[in-house]
Amino acid sequence: MDQATMDAKLAALIVDNPEVRELVEEHRVLDSTLRDLDKKVYLLPDEEVERKRLQKLKLAKKDKIAEILSA
Repeated sequence: MDQATMDAKLAALIVDNPEVRELVEEHRVLDSTLRDLDKKVYLLPDEEVERKRLQKLKLAKKDKIAEILSA
């Protein structure tokens, strides 16, 4: 499936499926938070642990979205 088809399918699912809408929104929030952390020159050890945790959560959301799209 090409990218345009995937994008169209995702857009339709966001409208029709509250679970997908929530996953996409959570993914966007995690992405924004990670971008804010990446703007820092130096991360404290706790921030680095939090960054890794957020990356894993973001990936899990992306994987779940991809799983739903492939169904």
